[in-house]
Amino acid sequence: MSRFSCEMFDPSVVHGQSCGCAAHGVSTTTGEARMSEIVRSAVLRSAFPDARKRRAFLKSVGGATAAAALSQFFPLEAATALAQDAPKNIEKPNLKIGFIAITCASPIIMAQPLGFYAKYGLNAEVVKTAGWAVVRDKALNHEYDASHMLSPMPFAISLGLGSVQQDWQIPAIENINGQAITLAMALKDRRDPKTWKGLRFGIPFDYSMHNYLLRYYLAEAGLDPDTDVQLRVIPPPEMVANLRAGNIDGFLGPDPVNQRAVFDGLGFIHILSREIWDGHPCCAFGTSKAFIAENPNTFLALSRAIIDATGYANKAENREEIAKAIAPANYLNQPEIVVTQALTGTYADGLGNIIKQPQRAGFDPFPWESFGVWILTQMKRWGQIKGDVDYASVARQVMLATDARKQMEGLGLAAPASNAKTFVVMGKAFDPAKPAEYVASFPIKRS
Repeated sequence: MSRFSCEMFDPSVVHGQSCGCAAHGVSTTTGEARMSEIVRSAVLRSAFPDARKRRAFLKSVGGATAAAALSQFFPLEAATALAQDAPKNIEKPNLKIGFIAITCASPIIMAQPLGFYAKYGLNAEVVKTAGWAVVRDKALNHEYDASHMLSPMPFAISLGLGSVQQDWQIPAIENINGQAITLAMALKDRRDPKTWKGLRFGIPFDYSMHNYLLRYYLAEAGLDPDTDVQLRVIPPPEMVANLRAGNIDGFLGPDPVNQRAVFDGLGFIHILSREIWDGHPCCAFGTSKAFIAENPNTFLALSRAIIDATGYANKAENREEIAKAIAPANYLNQPEIVVTQALTGTYADGLGNIIKQPQRAGFDPFPWESFGVWILTQMKRWGQIKGDVDYASVARQVMLATDARKQMEGLGLAAPASNAKTFVVMGKAFDPAKPAEYVASFPIKRS
């Protein structure tokens, strides 16, 4: 280990921060050098779990001194060799994983620069994708081995809704909460949704939590989302531009686009999605049943990497580090401050206020079957599902809750004992054992 840069140990020291090491800027991205980099980074994160203290340590001593200090207490070369030898039974180590440039994909994206894929013997390329229909089509055509997906997408694909039918599954939820209704500044005096008749709203996809949560919110205000407003499908990276152009009056979208609208002075955050349903799922990690069957060891390593990264992302002390890692152009292509505000929950709301809401976004990998049942009830409520549906059976097939529990326990993460739970959406309790009654209880619906 003759030359080191601080970013080998902690990617959070790059992107404009000085590290004070003589070798700053040295590129080590392939082969043994990359694996050695991954091991050193993992050891440093274990020694300094708090990202702030880790960055302070690196800044004060530099990368080379840090390496020398760690090597006295931990056999880095031996650990590197062990890591390189580990993935012998992986059927397909070279993977392509699609993602949309939003913070919901944080674990999937950051698993590349922070080394979580390499940690489990995978050479995974994360591929930025233009929109959700493109993600779906590339996944169905096997151009992607797995993908960042909206939680409802594997259900729609498995049911043959909007695409050819394939069996898709969710090994892990990526994020909970982390969305918002953002309105154009011209609407700052029209905060009551009862006054929104005739407005135009962006949603990222028909089969999205954004669509279902916005419809729920509007319907609770007495508006029919199919007749009283216009809902327009707009890829998340294009939402702010459409708000700027006046093509929409607002959107229920993912971060960081809500915060970017505020940053650009175009809109304000009307309400966080957690205020509609605290703890709701949004995006997920999805792959096909066929991929899992054909590559069981690869799937085990991949799901472990994703769940490990998701657990890391859920810790508040890691959010600033993650923001630095995923903000650059090859990932989110957003100002770092925008991503940091969205992930940390200390943010400007666009109305002159600084809000502190640490639960604005969370990352809980457990794929509750009851989440799936709720998604199916909304598909049924709004006419996407025709005829009868076995809610519990479909949710069980798509949500790999039992597998996730084993993975989480193996990684030392807290995992629930049950696969289902009750929860409350806008004051209305949801019992996953009574989905048909839940759908029938809504006065505004298509079914």
